[in-house]
Amino acid sequence: MESVDFLVVGAGIAGASAAYELAAQGRVLVLERESQPGYHSTGRSAALYTQTYGPAPIRALTVASWDFYTDPPAGFAEHDLLTPRGVLIVGRDHEIDRLNAEYEQGRRLTPSVERYDRDQVLARAPFLRPDHVAGGVWEPDARDIDVHALHHGFLRGLKARGGRVVTDAEVRALARRDGLWVVETSAGTFAAPVVVNAAGAWADELAKLAGVATVGLVPKRRTAITFDPVFEDPADKAGLDGWPMVSDVAETFYVKPDAGRLLASPADQTPVEPCDVQPEDIDVALTVDRLEQASRFSVRRLAHRWAGLRSFVADKVPVVGFAPDAEGFFWLAGQGGYGIQTAPAMGRVAAGLATGRGLPEDVRELGVAESDLSPARLR
Repeated sequence: MESVDFLVVGAGIAGASAAYELAAQGRVLVLERESQPGYHSTGRSAALYTQTYGPAPIRALTVASWDFYTDPPAGFAEHDLLTPRGVLIVGRDHEIDRLNAEYEQGRRLTPSVERYDRDQVLARAPFLRPDHVAGGVWEPDARDIDVHALHHGFLRGLKARGGRVVTDAEVRALARRDGLWVVETSAGTFAAPVVVNAAGAWADELAKLAGVATVGLVPKRRTAITFDPVFEDPADKAGLDGWPMVSDVAETFYVKPDAGRLLASPADQTPVEPCDVQPEDIDVALTVDRLEQASRFSVRRLAHRWAGLRSFVADKVPVVGFAPDAEGFFWLAGQGGYGIQTAPAMGRVAAGLATGRGLPEDVRELGVAESDLSPARLR
């Protein structure tokens, strides 16, 4: 039985970033049930770095991740983790109040956010129908994230710090014995005084195995497609790669350039059991319908379609901290659709709380308290 200081269950972006930071404090082993890290949510994300998306703690953690993204440690990645994109939130005449609220909320932490009228929106996103927008909110510093480079940078950094990942290691049992969590997996038995539950959509299932109270985690399906837009005038497609990500303020769709095509989603959040989720025909059709109503292009053939899981608790804020009913059982779950954009700060937060050092000072200064993230809040 191999014994370490920290056992992290799950090698997605949450587990990888936490393990990377924890490896600077002790011996770390990551257990991954699949044959490769990031198979489920992390590997299916088309992540955008945006400081105006999500509840207040998420926005703060995103801001706290900026320095890492723009100046990562030497050797972390071979090229920039972020590339310019911009995000434009649009609304119709009856949604002006929602746009104004989005603008005011966004400016609290991100002063560069701008309020746009219809003409400004159409200048940025010429593919939209003029009768479908009344205005927008523009976040110029939103960026595309190289998810693969970020994820594998954390994993390489973990290895460089003496940690390692064991794949094909599905957890079959775990129990507290003599001050250690003993974890039985399909790849062997491991032990540590602290086990970090970064099992994504399976986090509540892992807690049940351990006899720990669950947090009410709900996995939700999110559908995405990629396609080549077809315009009446092919010249209207010019400049596609430079278009921003566009999302409607009611969160019924979003669309952004992706490798010469467009990537889109109906922003669906359908509760499902944790599984290897697949797209449903109705959600794909809904995506196409909403896009064609809002834009001047048509969608005639899909290049690709897929689905991923986004897992939330009731308040949509991640659960980070020790379980109040189980010594050494550390929650790192419920990142929803925000796990990648917050990963650098979240890794530091998890390591600080798991080692008893508390929240990083920069995160505290942005208004985040331990109680905002603690699993105890969900009791």
